[in-house]
Amino acid sequence: MRFDFLTIFPKVFDSYLNESILKRAQKNKKVSFHFHDLRDFTADKHRTVDDRPYGGGVGMVMKVEPIYKALKKLPKNKKHRVLLMSAKGTTFSQADAQRLSKYQQLVIICPRYEGVDERVMDYVDEEISIGNYVLTGGELPAMIVADAVTRLLPGVLGKDKSSVDESHSEPGVLEYPQYTRPDVFMKKCVPKELLNGNHKEITEWRTTHKKKPRE
Repeated sequence: MRFDFLTIFPKVFDSYLNESILKRAQKNKKVSFHFHDLRDFTADKHRTVDDRPYGGGVGMVMKVEPIYKALKKLPKNKKHRVLLMSAKGTTFSQADAQRLSKYQQLVIICPRYEGVDERVMDYVDEEISIGNYVLTGGELPAMIVADAVTRLLPGVLGKDKSSVDESHSEPGVLEYPQYTRPDVFMKKCVPKELLNGNHKEITEWRTTHKKKPRE
């Protein structure tokens, strides 16, 4: 899968996307990350990507032209989707990650300031939010989406089953508690059902100890 990030801070992505599983996924050619500085698609000497909002108000709004030019210039696979990270968007879920993992390419626009000129929506397939709060920009949410989607791609995790039997794989259900050695720590013991090697009892214990998300 190919990811294209439209941003004015491309270096923000470096440390996170080049570590651990995401780094290995790139090395194994399961995914590729591409960064496009929106300032490169401006026409003035100051490389201006924002302006004052019509009608007045605080803050600045990202201009439509640089985003339009960047989207127009991008190579696109036949099965691609353009996403806008936005506090007004639909809250991102594991089901969305699974749905988006079926695409060949995701183009993710990372706004700053007070958001984008509404006319950008003519070139966007969907708006995505990662929660009911406001961040300084769309780069962190974009990395969250990229992480959640990438780990679902075949061959990315050490065992593909890792992305099946986990929290939110079944809507509204969290994974059962996990334990590892030592058996006893500070007088707290690992449940005996997990220690006896009886796979039927282990499965039953895990099934009955799955949780629901906090409201």
